[in-house]
Order: sequence, then structure tokens, then C-alpha cells
Amino acid sequence: MNSHVLNSFSLAGKSVLITGGAGLYGRQIAIACAQAGGDVFITSREESRFKEIEADFYKLGLNVQAIQFDQEQLDTIADIREKMEALAGKCDVLVNNAVARTMSHFNSPLDAFARSMAVNATGLFELTRVIGDWMAEKGRGSIINIGSIQGMVGPDPSLYEGLSSNGMIPDYFFHKGGMINFTRFIASYYGAKQVRCNCISPGGYQTEKNTAEFVERYNAKTMLGRMAKADDIWGPIVFLASDASLYVTGTNLPVDGGYTAK
Repeated sequence: MNSHVLNSFSLAGKSVLITGGAGLYGRQIAIACAQAGGDVFITSREESRFKEIEADFYKLGLNVQAIQFDQEQLDTIADIREKMEALAGKCDVLVNNAVARTMSHFNSPLDAFARSMAVNATGLFELTRVIGDWMAEKGRGSIINIGSIQGMVGPDPSLYEGLSSNGMIPDYFFHKGGMINFTRFIASYYGAKQVRCNCISPGGYQTEKNTAEFVERYNAKTMLGRMAKADDIWGPIVFLASDASLYVTGTNLPVDGGYTAK
């Protein structure tokens, strides 16, 4: 037992694998886990960008290593265990963050839905099974799925009325909704082996791409009156990755400023 509660939030000595680690949320997840002391590995499809990605973290005083991985290439997913075995000897934390957003509207071609399914459903399952089985062999581990409020509620057309942006994307809602119950399934399946699985469902993240009108509309939908900032996901990630949440599994944690509770 840790002598002080804050010690339980440390990721020192833990190996953390984050898929899609160079993306919008992936970068923030990697920063949080590295700051908490974890040995952080992020996946990216583009090996040519590895030096650039790693240098970006190094400028922040963080040591984060990039690994080549494409969740769409289903026959190569099992190789990630060998890569992590060689680099770290184990995987204590898996963060399922990679996502394919291949549809742009409801009437996108059907093959766009099928492509997103390969990454967001089949690929997600295979990676979770490969790493989850490895964690189960060792009798410990934390799997964190990065969901979305769009997996909890239906789309709100009033946010987009009269704007060029479009939030009526069916595959994203389908996959993020399924991810929440997949989290419960994995928590149950691996629970006896002390492998936990939880989901974080972030709300809207404010970037320069958001128009002022959209931000104003979105802010009014939340209890805190604002969109998410870059570091709003740091605390929840470290909590679920660390021993501070050893008795927490099968949960979905909205990090949305009260959007889904309003």
C-alpha cells in the first residue's frame, strides 16, 4: 500500500502504449502520462515523422518513443506485442485512442463506413485482445478507451445550423456508442485477472478550427460554459492509468463540462 495518496497517481515504472498518439487528444494523453512518470510509447502510421514527433515531446522535457503501427492493417496488429516486448518487456497501460473518421456526412459512400469499421471496431477489438491477453498473463493492467460524448447522446443539429461544419457523421456515433459497452465487456472478461478497462468520453475540444459562432453555441450547452482546453483530459487519464483507480473498472467517465448531464 502506498504511504501517501499522491503516490498512487504516479506512473513511474509503468509502460504506457497510446495508439494515435500524435493526434489531437493523443498528444495530450502522452504528455500527461509522461509527466506522471510513465515510459510512454505512441503509435503512428508514418515512420517518416518519428523524429519530428519525438522531438516535439523532447522540447517539453519529455521522453516519448514512437512506434510504427497501422490499426487498419489487421494482420499486423499482433506484432505490437513483440515490439513492446522488445522495447519495454511489458505493457501496463493501453490507451485506445486511434480513430478513423472516413465519413463526412450521412450520405457518404458505403465503403467509407466499412473503412472506419476496420479501424474503429475490428482493429480496436484485435489490439485490445492482443494486449489484454498479455496483461492477463501478468495479472495486472489498465485499458483506457477514448470515447466521446457522441457515443452517449445523439447529434444536436442546432449546433451546426447555418454553418459550414457538419456534426451528423453516422459512423463516429456508431463506433463511440459501441465502445462504451465494449468497455464493460472487456472489464468483465479480464476482471478476474486484475486487468481493468474504463472509458473516457471527452466533450468538444476548442481549437482554431472552431468558428466563434459554433463556440458560442456549444458553450451554452455545457454547465461550465466553455469547450474543453488541451489539458482538461490530463487528470482523468492519469487517474485511470494509475493505481489510484485500482478498484475502478467498467466505467465511462464523461469529461465534457456537464454537456451530457444538462
